[in-house]
Amino acid sequence: MTVRLPGAGGSVRAYEPRTEPFAVPPGAPLASRAVLSAAHVVADPYADVSPDAPAAVDWDATLAFRRHLWSHGLGVAEAMDTAQRGMGLDWAGAAELIRRSAAEARAVGGRIACGVGTDQLAGGSIAEVRAAYEEQLALVEGVGAQAVLMASRALAAAAAGPEDYLEVYGHLLRQAAEPVVLHWLGPMFDPALEGYWGSSDLDAATETFLEVVAAHPDKVDGVKISLLDAGREVALRRRLPRGVRCYTGDDFHYPELIEGDERGFSHALLGIFDPLGPLAAQAVRVLDTGDAKGFRELLDPTVELSHHLFRAPTRFYKTGVVLLAWLAGHQEHFAMVGGLQSARSLPHLARAYELADGLGLFPDPALAEARMKNLLSVYGVAQ
Repeated sequence: MTVRLPGAGGSVRAYEPRTEPFAVPPGAPLASRAVLSAAHVVADPYADVSPDAPAAVDWDATLAFRRHLWSHGLGVAEAMDTAQRGMGLDWAGAAELIRRSAAEARAVGGRIACGVGTDQLAGGSIAEVRAAYEEQLALVEGVGAQAVLMASRALAAAAAGPEDYLEVYGHLLRQAAEPVVLHWLGPMFDPALEGYWGSSDLDAATETFLEVVAAHPDKVDGVKISLLDAGREVALRRRLPRGVRCYTGDDFHYPELIEGDERGFSHALLGIFDPLGPLAAQAVRVLDTGDAKGFRELLDPTVELSHHLFRAPTRFYKTGVVLLAWLAGHQEHFAMVGGLQSARSLPHLARAYELADGLGLFPDPALAEARMKNLLSVYGVAQ
């Protein structure tokens, strides 16, 4: 059997899917690295909602996907940008997601960390930003989850300079009940975060970021760096206080950053580990045995897919992630909150299918083939 896929310049080419998946059985938690997958949400395709209405979520399918990740020993990073925070999922929806996922984590014994932001605000003063963060921090800690202090669009707009970041983050860290993860999300993921930490000069921003960590090392479990700059992450990682982890958020260079070097390594909190979950878990289990070569042999071939999904404009990577979840059988439709299934072109989606199929990511390749053919037919590509 072949699939006719759209190619360059309006052409159509034949692709022969693989017949056997890369099968990975569920396994125990990982040992040598802390690895969390930032998980997507599943929309309710039957909800009659308008584009500007609150998101309608299929809670059963959404929670089932988290159980899938936990079953492979991965942690779940909940209500992060992969879950479309600020791109279809509002704070009310995120709060419900946090409550439900935290309860599910307790039931199955899975690790969960949840995003704390300020997306109940459209704008506001520094005091209002601080209060919005406090509201979300209280909810996350109240359900027993670890907090990830996410970058705030409202703070980026309200801050006059580095001192405002130092004040807001210092205030939050002093009141945090347990150590948190600080998240530096670059503007390639969200253009509204340009100049975060008080400067568009990344060297200056790094100094402010590290000043926050150094002032409260007992309240910082780790930092998540999402700048797609491996050299900068390594340099920052080497300057962290003892005991503070670096969680890579670099969806382009994750194999080398997780493997590390003679001076340390990065843990992981990655959106690409949503579609790669079982394969990524297997790679880290190989690394747990000390086999760095085997780890890279498993994970390096996935980088081409990640580069494709996260290509500019990077913030629309969620579309490819949800496509692959549908093709893999984790949900019954290719619909997204906010209608973001339309955010990528058909050739982009076709290439994502081809790369994922080549890696063996689909548990049932025949199902993935049939679903891809159905999608292509909607666009007029006869099979």
